Amino acid sequence: MEHPDDSLENAARAKGFLRIAGVDEVGRGPLAGPVTAAAVVLDMTRLPPGLNDSKKLSAKKRAALAEAIWASAEVSVAEASVEEIDSINILRASHLAMERAVAALDPAPDYLLIDGNLIPRDLTIQAEAVVKGDGKSVSIAAASIVAKEARDSLMVDLAQQFPGYGWERNAGYHSKQHPDALVELGVTPHHRRSFKPVHKILYQE
Repeated sequence: MEHPDDSLENAARAKGFLRIAGVDEVGRGPLAGPVTAAAVVLDMTRLPPGLNDSKKLSAKKRAALAEAIWASAEVSVAEASVEEIDSINILRASHLAMERAVAALDPAPDYLLIDGNLIPRDLTIQAEAVVKGDGKSVSIAAASIVAKEARDSLMVDLAQQFPGYGWERNAGYHSKQHPDALVELGVTPHHRRSFKPVHKILYQE
């Protein structure tokens, strides 16, 4: 199994960049909750062992790594709200969350490694899009871990306020329980009204 490494970071360093941030987002697909992004500048001398794409880690390992990343790196997390997702669309909203996460890093990075095939349009820092980046770059993997932990814990909190949708387990994604609960319990303020299953329930005849 391939693991992310620091070759992309080293290539950027070889070009003279000093503060390289990995950027990733989580939560494009769910029916509920914000989209969350993280930007991480790792200290390459203190890399938490076992960094990997957050989707390949157990919940326990991911939580431990997130804690280690916060303790050893410069980290910021930002989100775009459900209202923003519904008004500007999910792709643009996920880019907005990324832009906010990058802007919150202080001191600012001078180079960005961004997961995906597009660079958010309002970034002013030199950036490189890396397809499947969370499996290639340790910095992007770290950002994916931090973003997923932050969003999952938010959805657990929201699940206490709006029980019945299973958010503590499905993080707002389209599980078996979620659409059934939408029909039975209705749409909450945290549901994305522009997403088809939610839209259908809101506007069914």
